[in-house]
Amino acid sequence: MRSQAATAEAQLAAGTCLGPLHGVPFALKDIYDTRGVLTTGHSRTKLGNVPAEDAVATARLHAAGAVLTGKLATHEFAHGGPSFDLPWPPARNPWNLEHFTGGSSSGPAAAVAAGFVPATLGSDTGGSIRTPSAFCGLAGLKPTYGLVSRRGVMPNAFTFDHCGPMAWTAEDCAILLQAIAAHDPHDPASAQVPVPDYRAALTGDLRGLRVGYVRHLHEEDLVVSGELASATEDAVAVLRSLGAHVEDARLASAQAYHDVKTLISLSELFSIYQHDLVARPEAFGEDFLGRGSLAGCLFSAADYMHAQRVRRAMLQTAASLYERFDVLVTAGGGPAPRLDAHRTIAFWE
Repeated sequence: MRSQAATAEAQLAAGTCLGPLHGVPFALKDIYDTRGVLTTGHSRTKLGNVPAEDAVATARLHAAGAVLTGKLATHEFAHGGPSFDLPWPPARNPWNLEHFTGGSSSGPAAAVAAGFVPATLGSDTGGSIRTPSAFCGLAGLKPTYGLVSRRGVMPNAFTFDHCGPMAWTAEDCAILLQAIAAHDPHDPASAQVPVPDYRAALTGDLRGLRVGYVRHLHEEDLVVSGELASATEDAVAVLRSLGAHVEDARLASAQAYHDVKTLISLSELFSIYQHDLVARPEAFGEDFLGRGSLAGCLFSAADYMHAQRVRRAMLQTAASLYERFDVLVTAGGGPAPRLDAHRTIAFWE
């Protein structure tokens, strides 16, 4: 890591610049493979795992001149919640250490919010970039599925896993995404599409932007605090003041999305870690086990296929909204709860 920094410094001093990330320190959620550096997924089952190769996203940041400073906390294999029975304690929210960062990209959110590094990569299977970014006041992006290679990243659920940036600003996320977005023929989910200039697209001009306000998710389906609802209304008012055209939009219910996602993701999670779950369940944390990895064995193949068919219908319904709107807006997560308020059973309630 220090040798990377010295190399970057020498290149820049000699007039060679690889781009806006050259010499910039970054850190990684500890599910990204790093050549010669321990990669554990925050699990006892991987305490001896030192990869021989970098993940594709890791390698692309190195190629852009960025300097790796270390690995960051996550929930076990990017699943579950804040656990105190894992090899390392959970990340704490830098704004108030008694509170949670959100997960599962908990370490990346804490590291950026605390100013340890300006750039990190997280992953998002069901909110794992978006939630900690909201709880810690960051910009976080779950990119379009297949835009960023997942090769060399510990999986959670193949259907839903996304790799993406977390940073202070949208512009920083655009710079990071520019470096890591590209087709990977060795990732079967990788999309072969042109990669635009994301930073150049940040013109600041929102006139005519078509915004769908999905207010029912936080007003009817899962009612949020008055403070968060008010902040969301204020944000929508800003969009209107900048010239965006805003109108209400509706999706399926939050419960329907949650049910389909949970059934599919837990079935896939169980299949990925089935061997160790059967052979040595005591090696896993209680939250990983209780929040559904074991429940995956209770779902049938018929359940899984039905959920995938319902998901396909949901995607078709959403496609019509994407024709009407350029962007959808709804309330984020928050406020960040206290760490001692976490209850594993709440996932099922």
